[in-house]
Amino acid sequence: MIRAVIFDFDGTIGNTLPLCIAAFRRAIEPLAGKQLPDEEIVATFGPSEEGTIRILAPHAYEQGLADYLNCYRELHDMCPSPFDGIPELLEWLKARGIIIALVTGKGRRSCSISLEQYGIARFFDLVETGSPEGPCKPEGIRAVLDRFLLKPEEAIYVGDTASDVASARSAGVPAVAAAWAETADRETLRRAGADQLFPTIPAFREWLENSLGR
Repeated sequence: MIRAVIFDFDGTIGNTLPLCIAAFRRAIEPLAGKQLPDEEIVATFGPSEEGTIRILAPHAYEQGLADYLNCYRELHDMCPSPFDGIPELLEWLKARGIIIALVTGKGRRSCSISLEQYGIARFFDLVETGSPEGPCKPEGIRAVLDRFLLKPEEAIYVGDTASDVASARSAGVPAVAAAWAETADRETLRRAGADQLFPTIPAFREWLENSLGR
């Protein structure tokens, strides 16, 4: 039985990946002294934004981080709301006593900015953010299991990338592919071996309703 739903953030809760790229470009290009194509920025993802800035502008880390967070907040109107249906889904899960957690590669400060912007922080029983040292989602998922004394089969991890599927597998929990973002690649998610794949949030909710039986 599902007792906990653990969410990724970027591309799962909201369409925030374009925001991240735009904020990195605005903040880091002046410090790097060159244009940064999307591909170069995305190639650094895995660590939190602190780790990305260490890669893109190691000589100006403190300034780069401060500028990035300012730009991230200023540009958040690019995606002012979470995906349609997400607040209602969180409300529905909370009303049914389901543990709701967030395990994201975002740093603590940018995650807080987005949760504040979206007004959804109150729904999450635990938030595990990223590390500047590199990807750590399996550890974050396991931290949720440990905190709430959950067996792996009692939780699901919901994310929009193949690496999210791999993180779920590494932690031993079922992987649910969130394929509702414009940035999601459904075929890649299928090949990654997601246990479930949903093209829309209503389809995911319907599956949850059937799975929870309440």
